[in-house]
Amino acid sequence: MSCTSGSTSEDSLHSTICGVPLLLTGAEGARILRRLLGVQAERIAAEPSHSNGGFNMKKIAPLLMLATVLFAVPAFAADPILGTWKLDVAKSKFGPGQELKASSRVYTEANGVYTLDQKLTGADGKDMKQAANGMPGLDTTHAKKINANTWDFDLKKDGKVVGHVHRVVSADGKTLTVHNSGMMVGGATGDQTLVFTKQ
Repeated sequence: MSCTSGSTSEDSLHSTICGVPLLLTGAEGARILRRLLGVQAERIAAEPSHSNGGFNMKKIAPLLMLATVLFAVPAFAADPILGTWKLDVAKSKFGPGQELKASSRVYTEANGVYTLDQKLTGADGKDMKQAANGMPGLDTTHAKKINANTWDFDLKKDGKVVGHVHRVVSADGKTLTVHNSGMMVGGATGDQTLVFTKQ
């Protein structure tokens, strides 16, 4: 929020505070501080400064700084999985017959619904086809959030777990590691660890 002068409406209290250069009048200042901080601002208002009957800025400066912190709009961090990821083939480990020459993942989110657009190129250079539901033969995916960067997924068919995915984004948000076991893309089974870098 920018610091500009203005009214003392609910959506411009911070602007008004930032717009005060050095001096607040007693009654108005008390009202603003009372609304912002819930303190007994009358006590401060009753102590005139040495000029113009305003507030002693040495006393209220810490309160204004606190108000700036408390009323700043919180910045909610985006889910670290969102964005485009490229497979690091050299760092990845593949099961027999599951080798990849290239792969990319694009994770998007809209209204709480996550979508994965995945492209895979086999060792023969041909694109690997993927079923519309991600993997053929699956009817349920059970997701469990471990923490902000880690998720576990159980892949189920007819109520039975047929595959598992362990997905971790590094603390710096630059590396995505996906460990697949059981059923994989194409319907085959195996075990692999895919390492991606953020683009």
